[in-house]
Amino acid sequence: MAEIRRAAVAGMFYPENQTTLKKVIGEFYSRATLPQTYRNVKGLVVPHAGYIYSGQTAAYGFKTLDEKNIKTVIVLSPSHHEYFPGVCVYDGDGYETPFGIVPVNKEKAELLVTDSKILFMGKSGHQEEHAIEVNLPFLQMLLPRFDFVPVVMGDQSDTYVDALAERLTHIMDEYTVIVASSDLSHYYNKEIAKKLDDKVANSLVEYDYTTLQENLNSSTCQACGGGLIVSMMKALDTDEQRKMSIVHRSDSGDVSGDNRRVVGYLSAAVYS
Repeated sequence: MAEIRRAAVAGMFYPENQTTLKKVIGEFYSRATLPQTYRNVKGLVVPHAGYIYSGQTAAYGFKTLDEKNIKTVIVLSPSHHEYFPGVCVYDGDGYETPFGIVPVNKEKAELLVTDSKILFMGKSGHQEEHAIEVNLPFLQMLLPRFDFVPVVMGDQSDTYVDALAERLTHIMDEYTVIVASSDLSHYYNKEIAKKLDDKVANSLVEYDYTTLQENLNSSTCQACGGGLIVSMMKALDTDEQRKMSIVHRSDSGDVSGDNRRVVGYLSAAVYS
């Protein structure tokens, strides 16, 4: 009998009704006019807040995968509700959304944890975590058929970030893309938030994960999934594949009108 991780935040972070959800995401995609062509996308950074706030920015990022031959998506998530040392790869058969079940690629999941004392199979961090779940409907609307590897990092210290990056290199191929799920600064006024988030954006455009990691460790900038972004960038740092571009940026004040305490969002693509 299949073991499925049931939808935990449908009706809260995004619409629970399938028809409504399809309409909402369809409208996000229709408004997402990409600033350029991204031919060979191997990695994305996308936000994971409620759709009303970050859905449009997320759509810009995911739209770079349109008409690409993607068969497997590795989704990297921080753990918002549960601390644990290490990186947990879901050991069940799939994740459920209102659009149906996205199957786990068991072969790649098991290969990801092979020979690692830090990465392990299990359910730690997965049950209540929203950062993976909210991204799946965007992918289900865009990709005709795909499986995925759900990964939650319980501690974003350098040891775990580096270990994940190294293992990711073993499961990448031309049909696989990595998605690092992360929001940016939280609850500063719009001006301060922009300055903090500029530091993250600049590191991405310059493909400078060393500075990004240092800034995250010193709290010079903020990103709840910053360690996952660093892991992805390190894993994809090859001679032929290391361009990174900001596809869209926003903050919660753009929607709420309250610029006193905002949350920052961006989508970015690693491409060639």
